[in-house]
Amino acid sequence: MPAADPQTTPSGAAILRFLRVTLHVGFAVLLLVAILRLHFADGAVGADDAGTPAGARRLAWSALALALAAAYLAGTVLEKRFAAGRSSFNPHPYAAPWLGLVTALWGVLLAGSAEFSWVAFPLFFLHLHVLPRRIALLTIAAMTAAVVASQWVASGLPSPTLPMVLGPGLGAVFAVVTGLAYRALYQESEAQRLAADELRRTRAELARTQHEAGVAAERERLAREIHDTLAQGLSSIVLVARAAEKSLASGDLATAAERFALVQQTASENLAEARSFVRGLTSPQLQESSLPESLQRLCGETETLAAARGDGLRCRFELVGDPAELPPQYSVTLLRAAQASLSNVRLHAKASTAVVTLAFLGDEVTLDVYDDGTGFAPEAPGSGVAGRADGSGFGFRSLAARVAELNGSLEVETAPGEGTVVAIRLPLTGGGNGAEGERD
Repeated sequence: MPAADPQTTPSGAAILRFLRVTLHVGFAVLLLVAILRLHFADGAVGADDAGTPAGARRLAWSALALALAAAYLAGTVLEKRFAAGRSSFNPHPYAAPWLGLVTALWGVLLAGSAEFSWVAFPLFFLHLHVLPRRIALLTIAAMTAAVVASQWVASGLPSPTLPMVLGPGLGAVFAVVTGLAYRALYQESEAQRLAADELRRTRAELARTQHEAGVAAERERLAREIHDTLAQGLSSIVLVARAAEKSLASGDLATAAERFALVQQTASENLAEARSFVRGLTSPQLQESSLPESLQRLCGETETLAAARGDGLRCRFELVGDPAELPPQYSVTLLRAAQASLSNVRLHAKASTAVVTLAFLGDEVTLDVYDDGTGFAPEAPGSGVAGRADGSGFGFRSLAARVAELNGSLEVETAPGEGTVVAIRLPLTGGGNGAEGERD
């Protein structure tokens, strides 16, 4: 039972399959020819030297030949079923004993009739395939000697002739050369299979890694958009709704109506933002107006939201240089930076003044957001360097990642009681530094 051939390249698999089928067919044909010659050869009548009737002798050898065929077939069928995955029984550990049984049966047949001499040649290939090379060469030499001896005895000559020795010897040499070539092809095919398996594993691992990276990147994108739009919008809605509730409680219906209108406006804007980033589009504000106009409007909205809370925050926008057309990703990043920074100013800074400055300086565009509020210590717990337990503290970490993707720089200049400046630089011609500084 030769070991199962691995999956190989189409040409290698075809060659190995052809050689294997040729081996099995050759064994069957040679065994059948030997049985027929045993029955129909001239002089195969009468009784042998021991007085055994010739018919009974031929039937005995035929039965033994069928036993050899059955043993050979059983081994090859078991190996084929295991290789095809149709059987869980692994016959490979029993390959050598099986080969020994087949060879022993052939040896008994050869001792009884020289007609079975040529069955040795397919057995040569089995020995080369199943046994270690040195042992296989020894067994092939012994089998060749047995074939020569059987033909010599059958001839009745006083000594073997040259054809008796030369024929089996050349056959054995040819079988050895062919068998070694088969083994070399088998080993090469095995190496190709292992390389192909490794390539498939590498591709599968690469595909899995790329999928995980894509999932992580999409999660990061959604987290940024949710924080910069929905989270801040919902926070504003909650604060303005509380202010409207106080106005209702005090009987100031006009102010309450204004604040509820602001809640409705903020909710509508956030709904548009949500639909936009789900589709992977740019901000609706940038679709309707330019970046300077969007920043100007953002400053006005910041004042309105602060006033709804009863804060006297004044926010103004300044433009430096001639506006240039920016890539959509640049405009979105700068708008999100201003939104995150002004949200921090409005919610945490307790400032009276905030200034948003957009500057076009030749080969770079800059955005500075200044406030005269309380400031903070960037390295302090809860400042944004590490997120807070409630999920806040993500704003500037998200912004730093956005800026880094554009090869820009993010700097935060602040100290307790001295206000805060958030400075962003984006190169218009490549280059740029990393990002640093975080705050919610």
